[in-house]
Amino acid sequence: MKFTLDTTLATDLDTACLVIGVFEKTPLHGSAELVDQACAGALLQLIKSGDVSTDWKDTTLLHGLEGVAANRILVLGCGEPEKFNSVRFDSVCAVAGRFLRDHTTTSAHICLHEIEVDQTTDYWRLRQAAVNLERANYRYTTTKPAKDDDKKPLNSATFNASADMQAALEEARGFAKGYLRSKQLGNLPPNICNPAFLADTANELAKIYDNVSVEILEEDQMAELKMSALLAVGRGSDNESKLIILKYQGKDETSQPTVLVGKGITFDSGGLSLKPGANMEQMKFDMGGAASVIGAFEACAEMQLPTNLICIVAAAENMPDGNACRPGDVLTSMSGKTIEILNTDAEGRLVLCDALTYSQRFNPAVLIDVATLTGAAVVALGHHASVIMSKHDELAEALIEAGEAAVDRGWRLPIWDDYQPQLKSGYADMKNVGGMAAGSITAGCFLSRFTEGQRWAHIDCAGSTWIWGGDIGSTGRPVGLLTQFLINQA
Repeated sequence: MKFTLDTTLATDLDTACLVIGVFEKTPLHGSAELVDQACAGALLQLIKSGDVSTDWKDTTLLHGLEGVAANRILVLGCGEPEKFNSVRFDSVCAVAGRFLRDHTTTSAHICLHEIEVDQTTDYWRLRQAAVNLERANYRYTTTKPAKDDDKKPLNSATFNASADMQAALEEARGFAKGYLRSKQLGNLPPNICNPAFLADTANELAKIYDNVSVEILEEDQMAELKMSALLAVGRGSDNESKLIILKYQGKDETSQPTVLVGKGITFDSGGLSLKPGANMEQMKFDMGGAASVIGAFEACAEMQLPTNLICIVAAAENMPDGNACRPGDVLTSMSGKTIEILNTDAEGRLVLCDALTYSQRFNPAVLIDVATLTGAAVVALGHHASVIMSKHDELAEALIEAGEAAVDRGWRLPIWDDYQPQLKSGYADMKNVGGMAAGSITAGCFLSRFTEGQRWAHIDCAGSTWIWGGDIGSTGRPVGLLTQFLINQA
């Protein structure tokens, strides 16, 4: 979508659709007030009569309002001002985006960033309005092409702001590119988006940006590195596993990089510990961690942040066949630590442990893994927040603050040593599952054994990267959290 700035008075702008926001029982503000003045109080009268709803996230489309040049006016209800915050603001912008995507108009003038939100700046509100408009404008068409009579998504939007806010729009473009890349990868069917496709995506990014390079490790190369845990997960699949290494150089080579490691299980049948058939099709989303780190990497490259970033994707498909990993097998990871397999459906931690070991050769300043690791994360936090775990308080706080700023929130869970005994095995250094109790935490504890000496955090995005059981599909999260973290670090 094309974003531009335009300071023409909202009442004078000849636009297909003018978008404004209004609160309950509160005087009109900004462009909404100008519209009401231009139409001799008609807007306020429509609000008072109930023809225009001010309830949070309600939409009303007005046509031909006298005194206003716009063909249409889309009015977004913002609800009670005392309850309005950054999360509600983001939701209003997303609702506006979805409405416009599904309407006949293909352009609009946006004034939502004029809405006052405590503890936010004009810059932030403009950025978030643009990001959410673009996110909501997304429509999946790869295997379901648009029909000729379908409503067309927006192709352009102007924002009521002056040129000194251009940087906010540029930042929004970076966020939006990352989110949309992550959403698209997540939504693609697993017969298209397999490990090789993820590798092709990485190669595509390396061609777009001059300061991006890529390396793809094939199975024979991983075998030489003794990545037996990662390779065991893909043994039952005809699609070969890949280790994908993307490098972005925005600073001098001597500057330590941030390393993001993503779980890229492009389809998870559970292996021999086969999942139930109901909802198994949703296991194409099990590469949400990989999709989000690739998305954050692209956002970083698009904004040309002054930082060094390495994105590592452990890509595999978990399928059952005669060569598949078995419950009872003992694997030797790249680190030399042995793992007793009790459940082949706890495979994400197996690909990650070798990828985390491999990542340490880059001497990272920060090491973060991102994975749709456990259903227990969804039980704990639902779909509202990603789980964050770290033994480094300042890193955990930095990630939480980034999530709040991007309205892509995370919530910290403990990773105390008290949970480690649940991984004790009589046949190996550890088991790959720790039982029902604290399943998300014991998964994090497992990964912690492969990150000693690192400034490391684990993000379990099983609840945030897609909405279970619905038709919403991939959300693109936690691209916002990761991108904001990279901006803050840079």
